[in-house]
Amino acid sequence: MKKYLSILILLFIMSDLSAQRDITVVEQDSMQLASNQKFLKRKVAIGRFSNETQYAKGLFYDKENDPMGKQALDILSTKLSESGKFILLERSDMDKLQEESKKNGASYQNVGADYLILGSITQYGRKNNGNVKMFSTTKTQTVEATVSLRLVDVSTGLIIYSAEASGKAEQKDKKVLGLGAVADFDATLSDKAISVAISQLVETVINKCTDKPWRSYFLSYDKDAILVSGGKSQGIEVGNTFGVMVKGKSVKNPQTGMMIELPGKKIGEASVLSVGGDTPESEYSIVSYIGEDIDTANLSNYYIQEEKK
Repeated sequence: MKKYLSILILLFIMSDLSAQRDITVVEQDSMQLASNQKFLKRKVAIGRFSNETQYAKGLFYDKENDPMGKQALDILSTKLSESGKFILLERSDMDKLQEESKKNGASYQNVGADYLILGSITQYGRKNNGNVKMFSTTKTQTVEATVSLRLVDVSTGLIIYSAEASGKAEQKDKKVLGLGAVADFDATLSDKAISVAISQLVETVINKCTDKPWRSYFLSYDKDAILVSGGKSQGIEVGNTFGVMVKGKSVKNPQTGMMIELPGKKIGEASVLSVGGDTPESEYSIVSYIGEDIDTANLSNYYIQEEKK
């Protein structure tokens, strides 16, 4: 009798040690966050993030308030913000911003983006696998998600980057002699799978945006002051020097029918004397200029460009 009691006690001790819940992100997040290297922030807007799968699309499904699409948008926004290389502009809830600004007696200012990101969840699936043994049962929940991103250069309308990536996350629950974690579906697995998929694309998005030199434009040019757009929030500091360029000729590509702007010509340099403004919408820099004469009646023919070293 004592022998059987000892065996039973031993089995209960083993069950306490063996019963467990493991959550595994199968593919690791490889995104490298911002380094200490000096750079000028680009203005980026996320135009939309849609759910193109059939998951959770019932009779009363509202495309404009898809929870999975909003979840993916929030994850992408967070990762871009963590990189420290962008000023993120709100686009998905612009109607709400405009409504609130009217209530406050203000006028919402819509600042233009340098790049627009369009995203979608193209595949999503979850499954449960079970394994039953003499004294234990194991249940594994797996979620897989595939995300597609497109990066559009607003100045040209061209898609400069498009790719898909997949992420996978799983949870394993083990019971011994009926003891252990209850294997209900864990909704956070969806977050993890989507997050891993997005992480694989964000690093390339960052590189594509920063490959092209940062640009700004003249706001005014007169004897009192020369103002260009952009300020402190983008990383502009007193003493920074930029090239002043005159736009190149625009030609039509006969194959695509699209207009192509040829490379501009440097005609001078602008040095930052001071920065002002409270928000990215209202920020400006006062600069001094040395170079060829500027046609003040046609300031749109010029732009200020970061000079790569």
